[in-house]
Amino acid sequence: MDFTLGIDTRITLLGTGLIFLSALLLGAWKYHGIRTSPRGAAHVYVDIAHRAALLYAFAGVLLAVFTELSAWPTAVNLIADLVILAFFVGAIASYVLHGARRDTTNQFRGRIPGTLRLSMYGLIAGEVGGFLVLFSGFLAGQF
Repeated sequence: MDFTLGIDTRITLLGTGLIFLSALLLGAWKYHGIRTSPRGAAHVYVDIAHRAALLYAFAGVLLAVFTELSAWPTAVNLIADLVILAFFVGAIASYVLHGARRDTTNQFRGRIPGTLRLSMYGLIAGEVGGFLVLFSGFLAGQF
């Protein structure tokens, strides 16, 4: 039996694989922080970046499954996937930035800049909305 994944699923898995690779590399950075820190712990945002990348990588595999089983056109699925993956990568990048700078232990403490607030609303809308597209396509295609 020949089984070929759709291009939308393959691109989603490519992005997910890159996120997983970043998680592995972030794990090495986290380990270095643990070994060299007097407290025996990496900076909190290095730890968050590592964990987030691991979780997002596995979430990306779930997205790929819903994408492959969706009834929607390839372009619709791919756009939904790319929006979600872009927000995953953006979140990881912001954690990496704070970990490298060692500038905060809570980016939401104190006054939250308007751009951060807007980006959080965008993240919520993009991730939830993108998944609703894929999930509704799965429901339409499988039920």
